[in-house]
Amino acid sequence: MGQPNGTMTMNDQQKQQCWSNHGGYLGVDSGFNSCGQSNPMTPSMSVNEEDMNDPNNMGFDWDQTFGEAFADEQVVDELNQTRSQRVRAAMFPETMDEGMEIPSTQFDPNQATSVQRLAEPSQMLKHAVVNLINYQDDADLATRAIPELIKLLNDEDQVVVGQAAMMVHQLSKKEASRHAIMNSPQMVDALIRVMSQSNDVDTTKSAAAVLHLLSQHRQGLLTIFKSGGIVALVKLLSSPVESVLFYAITTLHNLLLHQEGSKIAVRMAGGLQKMVALLRRDNFKFLAIVTDCLQILAYGNQEGKLIILASGGPAQLVRIMKTYQYEKLLWTTSRVLKVLSVCSSNKPAIVQNDGMQALAMHLTSPSQRLVLNCLWTLRNLSDAATKCENLTELLHNLVQLLNTNDINIVTCAAGILSNLTCNNQANKTIVCQVGGIEALVRTIIQAGNHEEITEPAVCALRHLTSRHAESEMAQNAVRLQYGLPVIVNLLNHPSRWPLIKAVIGLIRNLALCPANHAPLRENNTIQRLVQLLNKAYQETRQRNSMTSNGSQNITALTDGVRMEEIVEGTVGALHTLAKDPHNRAVIRSLNVISTFVRILYSDVENIQRVAVGVLCELATDKEGADMIEAEGATSPLTHLLQSPNEGIATYAAAVLFKMSGEKSPDYKKRLSMELTNTLYRDDTANWAPGGPDMVDMNLLPDDTFQEPLYHPGQQGPPSVHSAQSRPFHQQPYDSQILDPMVNHGGYGHTRMSAMDMDPNDMSYDRMDTSNGPPPPQQSSMQPVHPQQQQPGPQQQMSLQQQQSMQGQVGAWYDTDL
Repeated sequence: MGQPNGTMTMNDQQKQQCWSNHGGYLGVDSGFNSCGQSNPMTPSMSVNEEDMNDPNNMGFDWDQTFGEAFADEQVVDELNQTRSQRVRAAMFPETMDEGMEIPSTQFDPNQATSVQRLAEPSQMLKHAVVNLINYQDDADLATRAIPELIKLLNDEDQVVVGQAAMMVHQLSKKEASRHAIMNSPQMVDALIRVMSQSNDVDTTKSAAAVLHLLSQHRQGLLTIFKSGGIVALVKLLSSPVESVLFYAITTLHNLLLHQEGSKIAVRMAGGLQKMVALLRRDNFKFLAIVTDCLQILAYGNQEGKLIILASGGPAQLVRIMKTYQYEKLLWTTSRVLKVLSVCSSNKPAIVQNDGMQALAMHLTSPSQRLVLNCLWTLRNLSDAATKCENLTELLHNLVQLLNTNDINIVTCAAGILSNLTCNNQANKTIVCQVGGIEALVRTIIQAGNHEEITEPAVCALRHLTSRHAESEMAQNAVRLQYGLPVIVNLLNHPSRWPLIKAVIGLIRNLALCPANHAPLRENNTIQRLVQLLNKAYQETRQRNSMTSNGSQNITALTDGVRMEEIVEGTVGALHTLAKDPHNRAVIRSLNVISTFVRILYSDVENIQRVAVGVLCELATDKEGADMIEAEGATSPLTHLLQSPNEGIATYAAAVLFKMSGEKSPDYKKRLSMELTNTLYRDDTANWAPGGPDMVDMNLLPDDTFQEPLYHPGQQGPPSVHSAQSRPFHQQPYDSQILDPMVNHGGYGHTRMSAMDMDPNDMSYDRMDTSNGPPPPQQSSMQPVHPQQQQPGPQQQMSLQQQQSMQGQVGAWYDTDL
């Protein structure tokens, strides 16, 4: 080997290059990656610092190629000699002598060598064999020990019992022993007896811990249930020891989740009362388990809901929603409130304890499941919270949520807004001020045919457009937001009757604004209202005819809506629209006056009032007055002069007086005297000098149309329909409030099914009026006060329905989907 010229000192860089070249020289090492690195070397390869700095002691020439002069054969021999040791160290490291150093062939610490990769399966197999041996040993040990431990658990000496319980606890920590214990009913019986009878805290804790571990297996749950462990576990819920409480509640939670029959057993053992009492504790993770247990026990069980109410549950649940920020606890608590919110007894208690405000606090949470549960609960509570105050934050958040893309969130938000704005002027004003009109119109436009959204949104608009300080602004805002064409279009197929009813009420309110008359007329609103009136009136006549013939099982409802309500609503809307002369001309051209005259014979006072009201407006024009007289309206109008309702009697008088416009002065004088004597027998001074035509006949103020609560039917998703109906109240038709939602998911339609008509029959051919209405009997022509009327078959059914509905609330969402 050649020597380098002169004396040369090896620096650190040369060392690194030398060892790198050394590593490259070992490419024939049995396929193992044998690159050298600064690991401890074997004795034959050890080199000290002084030797490395002296080139005379090196076994190679230092030149630019480095590896050509290196003692490669020595390194190769060394690695070959230690190959078996390296394999042994990788696969069976426990067999190596302590302190023995093995050269490493791993160049990159992040990349395993081939030996290391091959060693992994062998290590897994070795551990599996060891675990199998140990498992069998544990099972054998437990099988032999269980009979003796049972005897010790039944010993009279409490110290012995405590030691035995601790031993069983230790055994249960191993899976094999645990299976042996859960397969021994005698052992579980002994543990339950010790747990319920022992006065020693440690003994009770050990026994409860064993049951907790067993409850993680289905066989263990079944054994605990059959051994009567639920009663003992419920008893432990009164323990002052935190660990015992934890074992008891988690074991009960597992039983409620996975063991059939556990719910009834827990209720019968008084578990609900004990769990409600635990809500006063402050461990948020513990509370999350307790509230989940309450939800499971209360769901679908009215008795359980009442027990929670009697135990003070609503107040504690609302306190949790106000106090904590732990998402899982808030979610489980909101689920309990959601289940309770469909109970007519719990609902007021939740509202009175500021439940609405507490739930509103979490509508901006990043947790989608929490927001949805809060919304569903608010939706169920909202019909009982129409008089609540301090809801500004909630109303603002609901308007903001209308802008989301989640159909469930938008549906709930619209429903809550509809209820909270019902007969509440303060809430109406707030919603209008925070952009509620714009948001609702945009929601209706985007919803398309999703009636679960459009119906509550239309109802909310109906409330916002009447009887509050901002109502006129709201009526104009709907038009300015391009909402009129979309709203009018909802009167057409495939909209169902509940939605149509809501739209009719909204149009009546929008017509109170004169600026809306022309756009409504241009969108064929009058024509569509007349078609709906004819259709509804035909159905009422057919039903009344079949009822008078003795037919049975004649329902007065179509999709949960009485046709009398549609008649009243359409005529009321036409009455408001008829204040415009151009609209009166359109109404006259539709040959609907004969229908108005027929409706005068109705026994529903509100229908009489709107019918005589629209005739009063139409009689303003001579042509209209002549058409009314030609339809034979004189006789029913004369009889309505005797109505106990002053508005009806005055309207009738006004129409009769306007119809006398072309009559002789003597006829007018006699008519004026007759009207004066009839209407104001006790106070003739109420007439103006010119007779009734000089009096302001707009006797239907806006607040006449009150806002009854709107109850969507008890049904689940839009594909599910419930036959349950609500009673028909003969009161002015303006608005409704939404009922709590029921069954599975989402806001249900308002007892809606497809409109009971053929899609091809949407033209609504005009009724044949050639024969006119059948002449009423003299006795029926005399209006009778509603309190003196004997209810007919339909009215009797309505009263029965009303009585059956007392104290009942239609639940919307009593499920956990």
